[in-house]
Amino acid sequence: MSIFANTPRAIAIAALVAASVLALPAAQAQQPTGIKRTDLQRHDLSVSGREAVQVRVDIESGVAFPQHTHPGEEIIYVLAGTLEYDVEGKPPATLKAGDVLFIPAGTIHAAKNVGNVTASELATYIVEKDKPLLTLVK
Repeated sequence: MSIFANTPRAIAIAALVAASVLALPAAQAQQPTGIKRTDLQRHDLSVSGREAVQVRVDIESGVAFPQHTHPGEEIIYVLAGTLEYDVEGKPPATLKAGDVLFIPAGTIHAAKNVGNVTASELATYIVEKDKPLLTLVK
């Protein structure tokens, strides 16, 4: 059997490996430096046109997530560390592990890790389907 008998297969494997390597920096570029978002689950609700989305957000010490909105409500549970939330129309709130926060739909807000360790939150969104989960405020 010739070494070239599996050439199409070898070329396909090499192309997949190359595409994976090239896609890795692009995927990493989508995450802001110092912030890691991990999608946990997404489900349709019994209310037409709405879905629940759950995300874990890890924010390194000193890092801020800029002002943004969501097309629905956000329910936050702080898992670790200390986060300061700036919610439109309210004074800044500093939350620690075990604290919770409710952010109404469309409300401009931002978060910053004001502690000295990586902070984590569990964010649950009740949002309109087929809309971006997050929109940065310009």
